[in-house]
Amino acid sequence: MIHLDELSFQRGLPEIHRECAASLYDEAFGRKFRVAVRSEKLRRFLLTRCFQRDYAFVAIAGDKLVGIAGFHTTKGSFTGGITYKELVSLLGLVAGSWAAVIFGFYDRTPEKGVLLMDGIAVHRDYRGGGIGGKLLEELVAYAEKNRYEKVRLDVIDTNPKAKKLYERVGFRSLGTQRYPYLQWLLGFGGSTTMELDVQTQNKRAAS
Repeated sequence: MIHLDELSFQRGLPEIHRECAASLYDEAFGRKFRVAVRSEKLRRFLLTRCFQRDYAFVAIAGDKLVGIAGFHTTKGSFTGGITYKELVSLLGLVAGSWAAVIFGFYDRTPEKGVLLMDGIAVHRDYRGGGIGGKLLEELVAYAEKNRYEKVRLDVIDTNPKAKKLYERVGFRSLGTQRYPYLQWLLGFGGSTTMELDVQTQNKRAAS
């Protein structure tokens, strides 16, 4: 297993790793994405085209992308290039409109002072080594440096491991939305909104 000190962590997805990032994201979140876009080839093509590279932190081992954490601010987001126009251009009017409805279900608009997480994905061969936690640390440090008050995310009810990771870092639950009537479509029946108070976290770290 690779050690964290053998990896480089940085903000911004290098252009050379666009396709690899699309594969990682589709592997991690494809169950949600395929409701909008059934074709794996088209999903990955869409992601490759639409990533906004500045809104992510990445983990790189040598010349290989092994982890990525996207985020969303009032200025933009990692997956912000997935627009209605782009979907219709790629999929046609009917399929593109359907995809826009599904992606809209996941869309969140960040408040001023709040940084939203767009999801963490780690390559299957590198999981369990702390890469996800380190990417999360990098994101929280970025939020602190740029004077964000909160870091917020949504975790689905079928991903308890992610929820435990966020709780260990200091995230607390704000509430759970349940929609069992959509489980047949989305593959999950609810999600919990979690939030980290950046200032409170800083005080705990300093004490």
